[in-house]
Amino acid sequence: MPDSRPNPPLAFFTYSQSSLQDYADCPRRFQLRYLDQLKWPGVETEPALENEKRQLEGQVFHRLVQQHLVGIPAERLGKLANTPDLSRWWENYLGDANLQSLKDFGNLYPELSLSAPVSGTRLMAKFDLVAVNPDGKALIYDWKTYQKRTRDEWLAARWQTRVYRSLLVQAGSHLNGGRPILPEKVEMVYWFANYPDDPARFVYTSAQFKRDWSAITRIVDEIAASGEFPMTEDDSRCRFCPYRSYCDRGVAAGDLGDIEAEAEPDEVFDINFEQIGEIEF
Repeated sequence: MPDSRPNPPLAFFTYSQSSLQDYADCPRRFQLRYLDQLKWPGVETEPALENEKRQLEGQVFHRLVQQHLVGIPAERLGKLANTPDLSRWWENYLGDANLQSLKDFGNLYPELSLSAPVSGTRLMAKFDLVAVNPDGKALIYDWKTYQKRTRDEWLAARWQTRVYRSLLVQAGSHLNGGRPILPEKVEMVYWFANYPDDPARFVYTSAQFKRDWSAITRIVDEIAASGEFPMTEDDSRCRFCPYRSYCDRGVAAGDLGDIEAEAEPDEVFDINFEQIGEIEF
Protein backbone atom coordinates (compact mmCIF):
# COMPACT_ATOMS: atom_id res chain seq x y z
CA MET A 1 0.00 0.00 0.00
CA PRO A 2 1.19 3.57 -0.62
CA ASP A 3 2.67 5.44 2.35
CA SER A 4 -0.16 7.30 4.08
CA ARG A 5 1.98 9.81 5.96
CA PRO A 6 1.31 13.48 5.17
CA ASN A 7 3.48 15.17 2.58
CA PRO A 8 6.51 16.89 4.08
CA PRO A 9 6.45 20.69 3.71
CA LEU A 10 8.42 21.81 0.68
CA ALA A 11 9.81 24.67 2.77
CA PHE A 12 11.96 22.08 4.53
CA PHE A 13 12.79 20.05 1.43
CA THR A 14 16.43 19.80 0.34
CA TYR A 15 16.69 19.75 -3.43
CA SER A 16 19.26 17.83 -5.43
CA GLN A 17 20.07 17.34 -9.08
CA SER A 18 18.07 14.10 -8.96
CA SER A 19 14.92 15.68 -7.57
CA LEU A 20 15.11 18.58 -10.01
CA GLN A 21 15.60 16.13 -12.89
CA ASP A 22 12.64 14.06 -11.73
CA TYR A 23 10.43 17.15 -11.66
CA ALA A 24 11.63 18.27 -15.08
CA ASP A 25 11.02 14.80 -16.53
CA CYS A 26 7.67 14.25 -14.83
CA PRO A 27 6.13 16.31 -12.01
CA ARG A 28 4.07 13.27 -10.95
CA ARG A 29 7.24 11.25 -10.44
CA PHE A 30 8.58 14.03 -8.22
CA GLN A 31 5.38 13.92 -6.17
CA LEU A 32 5.33 10.15 -5.81
CA ARG A 33 9.01 9.84 -4.95
CA TYR A 34 9.68 12.85 -2.73
CA LEU A 35 6.33 14.05 -1.40
CA ASP A 36 4.28 10.87 -1.12
CA GLN A 37 7.48 8.90 -0.42
CA LEU A 38 6.12 5.71 -1.96
CA LYS A 39 8.06 2.69 -0.81
CA TRP A 40 7.12 0.06 -3.40
CA PRO A 41 8.21 1.25 -6.82
CA GLY A 42 8.18 -1.10 -9.78
CA VAL A 43 11.11 -2.62 -11.60
CA GLU A 44 12.86 0.02 -13.73
CA THR A 45 14.38 -2.25 -16.35
CA GLU A 46 14.41 -5.88 -17.40
CA PRO A 47 16.15 -8.15 -16.73
CA ALA A 48 15.80 -6.95 -13.12
CA LEU A 49 18.67 -8.98 -11.67
CA GLU A 50 21.06 -7.70 -14.32
CA ASN A 51 20.05 -4.12 -13.57
CA GLU A 52 20.52 -4.67 -9.84
CA LYS A 53 23.94 -6.22 -10.48
CA ARG A 54 25.03 -3.23 -12.59
CA GLN A 55 23.91 -0.73 -9.98
CA LEU A 56 25.72 -2.54 -7.18
CA GLU A 57 28.89 -2.86 -9.25
CA GLY A 58 28.70 0.86 -10.02
CA GLN A 59 28.45 1.70 -6.33
CA VAL A 60 31.38 -0.58 -5.50
CA PHE A 61 33.49 1.05 -8.21
CA HIS A 62 32.72 4.52 -6.84
CA ARG A 63 33.82 3.41 -3.39
CA LEU A 64 37.01 1.80 -4.70
CA VAL A 65 38.02 5.05 -6.41
CA GLN A 66 37.18 7.08 -3.31
CA GLN A 67 39.30 4.79 -1.14
CA HIS A 68 42.19 5.02 -3.59
CA LEU A 69 42.01 8.81 -3.63
CA VAL A 70 42.30 8.97 0.15
CA GLY A 71 45.46 6.88 0.07
CA ILE A 72 44.61 3.18 0.25
CA PRO A 73 47.04 1.30 -2.04
CA ALA A 74 45.71 0.20 -5.40
CA GLU A 75 47.00 -3.36 -4.98
CA ARG A 76 44.93 -3.77 -1.82
CA LEU A 77 41.79 -2.37 -3.39
CA GLY A 78 42.24 -4.32 -6.61
CA LYS A 79 41.40 -7.54 -4.79
CA LEU A 80 37.87 -6.20 -4.35
CA ALA A 81 37.35 -5.65 -8.09
CA ASN A 82 36.19 -9.24 -8.29
CA THR A 83 33.80 -9.27 -11.26
CA PRO A 84 34.65 -8.88 -14.96
CA ASP A 85 33.09 -5.39 -15.11
CA LEU A 86 34.73 -4.18 -11.91
CA SER A 87 38.10 -5.57 -12.96
CA ARG A 88 37.91 -3.82 -16.35
CA TRP A 89 36.76 -0.50 -14.85
CA TRP A 90 39.46 -0.63 -12.20
CA GLU A 91 42.18 -1.33 -14.76
CA ASN A 92 40.87 1.51 -16.94
CA TYR A 93 40.92 3.87 -13.96
CA LEU A 94 44.47 2.95 -12.96
CA GLY A 95 45.61 3.16 -16.59
CA ASP A 96 44.34 6.72 -17.09
CA ALA A 97 47.39 8.97 -16.77
CA ASN A 98 45.29 12.10 -16.27
CA LEU A 99 43.47 10.60 -13.32
CA GLN A 100 46.60 9.19 -11.74
CA SER A 101 48.32 12.60 -11.97
CA LEU A 102 45.53 14.42 -10.16
CA LYS A 103 47.48 14.20 -6.91
CA ASP A 104 49.93 16.64 -8.49
CA PHE A 105 47.14 19.00 -9.57
CA GLY A 106 46.17 20.27 -6.14
CA ASN A 107 43.87 19.45 -3.25
CA LEU A 108 41.53 16.52 -3.83
CA TYR A 109 38.08 16.30 -2.25
CA PRO A 110 36.50 12.90 -2.99
CA GLU A 111 32.87 12.26 -2.04
CA LEU A 112 32.38 15.94 -1.28
CA SER A 113 28.98 17.35 -0.29
CA LEU A 114 28.11 21.01 -0.82
CA SER A 115 24.90 22.90 -0.17
CA ALA A 116 23.59 26.43 -0.57
CA PRO A 117 20.35 28.27 0.16
CA VAL A 118 17.96 28.82 -2.71
CA SER A 119 14.51 30.45 -2.46
CA GLY A 120 14.16 29.77 1.25
CA THR A 121 15.18 26.13 1.06
CA ARG A 122 18.45 24.36 0.22
CA LEU A 123 20.17 22.75 -2.73
CA MET A 124 22.67 19.98 -2.09
CA ALA A 125 24.98 17.87 -4.24
CA LYS A 126 27.43 15.07 -3.56
CA PHE A 127 30.42 15.18 -5.89
CA ASP A 128 32.48 12.11 -6.76
CA LEU A 129 35.59 14.29 -6.81
CA VAL A 130 36.49 17.97 -6.77
CA ALA A 131 40.11 18.95 -7.38
CA VAL A 132 41.26 22.54 -6.74
CA ASN A 133 44.73 23.82 -7.55
CA PRO A 134 46.52 26.83 -5.96
CA ASP A 135 45.48 29.07 -8.87
CA GLY A 136 41.80 28.44 -8.15
CA LYS A 137 41.14 26.12 -11.10
CA ALA A 138 38.55 23.55 -10.09
CA LEU A 139 37.84 20.22 -11.75
CA ILE A 140 34.65 18.27 -11.06
CA TYR A 141 34.90 14.56 -11.82
CA ASP A 142 31.90 12.27 -12.04
CA TRP A 143 32.40 8.55 -12.59
CA LYS A 144 29.96 6.87 -14.97
CA THR A 145 29.65 3.11 -15.44
CA TYR A 146 27.18 3.33 -18.32
CA GLN A 147 27.22 0.53 -20.86
CA LYS A 148 26.91 3.11 -23.63
CA ARG A 149 28.84 6.34 -24.09
CA THR A 150 26.25 9.03 -23.41
CA ARG A 151 25.94 11.89 -25.89
CA ASP A 152 27.52 15.17 -24.77
CA GLU A 153 24.40 17.07 -25.81
CA TRP A 154 22.30 14.92 -23.49
CA LEU A 155 24.68 15.43 -20.58
CA ALA A 156 24.87 19.19 -21.15
CA ALA A 157 21.11 19.48 -20.79
CA ARG A 158 20.92 17.42 -17.59
CA TRP A 159 20.37 19.10 -14.25
CA GLN A 160 23.43 17.35 -12.86
CA THR A 161 25.74 19.34 -15.13
CA ARG A 162 23.98 22.60 -14.32
CA VAL A 163 23.69 22.00 -10.57
CA TYR A 164 27.20 20.70 -9.97
CA ARG A 165 29.02 23.53 -11.71
CA SER A 166 26.85 26.33 -10.34
CA LEU A 167 26.80 24.95 -6.80
CA LEU A 168 30.60 24.70 -6.74
CA VAL A 169 30.79 28.37 -7.70
CA GLN A 170 28.10 29.31 -5.20
CA ALA A 171 29.33 27.32 -2.21
CA GLY A 172 32.92 26.22 -2.84
CA SER A 173 35.00 29.17 -1.66
CA HIS A 174 36.22 27.27 1.43
CA LEU A 175 37.93 24.83 -0.96
CA ASN A 176 39.89 27.75 -2.44
CA GLY A 177 41.32 29.32 0.70
CA GLY A 178 38.22 31.44 1.23
CA ARG A 179 38.43 32.97 -2.24
CA PRO A 180 35.47 32.63 -4.64
CA ILE A 181 35.78 29.96 -7.31
CA LEU A 182 35.28 31.78 -10.58
CA PRO A 183 33.03 30.15 -13.18
CA GLU A 184 35.75 30.44 -15.83
CA LYS A 185 37.99 28.33 -13.60
CA VAL A 186 35.50 25.44 -13.40
CA GLU A 187 35.43 22.38 -15.62
CA MET A 188 33.25 19.30 -15.22
CA VAL A 189 34.45 15.95 -16.50
CA TYR A 190 32.31 12.86 -16.91
CA TRP A 191 34.67 9.90 -16.94
CA PHE A 192 33.21 6.73 -18.45
CA ALA A 193 34.62 3.54 -16.98
CA ASN A 194 33.84 1.64 -20.18
CA TYR A 195 35.23 4.43 -22.41
CA PRO A 196 38.24 5.81 -20.51
CA ASP A 197 39.71 7.53 -23.58
CA ASP A 198 36.55 9.50 -24.31
CA PRO A 199 35.53 11.63 -21.31
CA ALA A 200 32.95 14.38 -21.66
CA ARG A 201 34.26 17.81 -20.66
CA PHE A 202 32.23 20.92 -19.92
CA VAL A 203 33.91 24.24 -19.22
CA TYR A 204 31.98 27.09 -17.62
CA THR A 205 31.43 30.84 -17.92
CA SER A 206 29.96 33.59 -15.77
CA ALA A 207 27.04 33.91 -18.18
CA GLN A 208 26.28 30.18 -17.87
CA PHE A 209 26.46 30.41 -14.09
CA LYS A 210 23.95 33.25 -14.00
CA ARG A 211 21.59 31.34 -16.30
CA ASP A 212 21.94 28.12 -14.32
CA TRP A 213 21.38 29.68 -10.89
CA SER A 214 18.43 31.64 -12.24
CA ALA A 215 16.97 28.42 -13.71
CA ILE A 216 17.45 26.58 -10.42
CA THR A 217 15.70 29.38 -8.53
CA ARG A 218 12.81 29.39 -11.02
CA ILE A 219 12.21 25.65 -10.88
CA VAL A 220 12.36 25.60 -7.06
CA ASP A 221 9.85 28.48 -6.96
CA GLU A 222 7.66 26.65 -9.48
CA ILE A 223 7.66 23.46 -7.42
CA ALA A 224 6.84 25.37 -4.23
CA ALA A 225 3.89 27.05 -5.95
CA SER A 226 2.60 23.89 -7.60
CA GLY A 227 -0.84 22.82 -6.56
CA GLU A 228 -0.80 19.86 -8.93
CA PHE A 229 1.88 17.50 -10.22
CA PRO A 230 0.69 16.20 -13.59
CA MET A 231 2.07 13.22 -15.45
CA THR A 232 4.45 13.86 -18.30
CA GLU A 233 2.88 13.91 -21.74
CA ASP A 234 5.90 12.02 -23.09
CA ASP A 235 4.93 8.49 -22.09
CA SER A 236 8.18 7.09 -23.53
CA ARG A 237 9.78 8.26 -20.28
CA CYS A 238 7.49 5.92 -18.38
CA ARG A 239 9.24 2.81 -19.70
CA PHE A 240 12.04 3.25 -17.19
CA CYS A 241 10.06 4.90 -14.40
CA PRO A 242 9.61 2.75 -11.28
CA TYR A 243 6.29 4.48 -10.55
CA ARG A 244 4.59 3.81 -13.89
CA SER A 245 2.08 1.35 -12.42
CA TYR A 246 0.71 4.07 -10.14
CA CYS A 247 -0.08 6.13 -13.22
CA ASP A 248 -1.53 3.30 -15.33
CA ARG A 249 1.36 3.75 -17.76
CA GLY A 250 2.13 0.04 -18.04
CA VAL A 251 3.54 -2.61 -15.74
CA ALA A 252 6.32 -4.02 -17.95
CA ALA A 253 9.78 -2.53 -17.45
CA GLY A 254 11.86 -1.20 -20.31
CA ASP A 255 14.68 -3.30 -21.70
CA LEU A 256 18.07 -2.78 -20.08
CA GLY A 257 19.76 -2.51 -23.45
CA ASP A 258 17.61 0.47 -24.41
CA ILE A 259 18.10 2.66 -21.37
CA GLU A 260 20.30 5.68 -22.15
CA ALA A 261 21.61 6.24 -18.65
CA GLU A 262 21.62 4.39 -15.38
CA ALA A 263 19.74 5.54 -12.30
CA GLU A 264 21.39 8.29 -10.31
CA PRO A 265 20.13 7.80 -6.75
CA ASP A 266 20.80 10.52 -4.17
CA GLU A 267 21.67 7.93 -1.54
CA VAL A 268 24.42 5.42 -2.22
CA PHE A 269 24.38 1.87 -0.94
CA ASP A 270 25.95 1.45 2.49
CA ILE A 271 28.59 -1.05 1.48
CA ASN A 272 30.60 -2.99 4.05
CA PHE A 273 34.00 -3.42 2.44
CA GLU A 274 34.86 -6.23 4.79
CA GLN A 275 32.21 -8.27 2.99
CA ILE A 276 32.68 -7.20 -0.62
CA GLY A 277 34.89 -10.16 -1.40
CA GLU A 278 32.02 -12.45 -0.54
CA ILE A 279 29.47 -10.81 -2.81
CA GLU A 280 28.51 -12.98 -5.76
CA PHE A 281 26.78 -11.59 -8.86
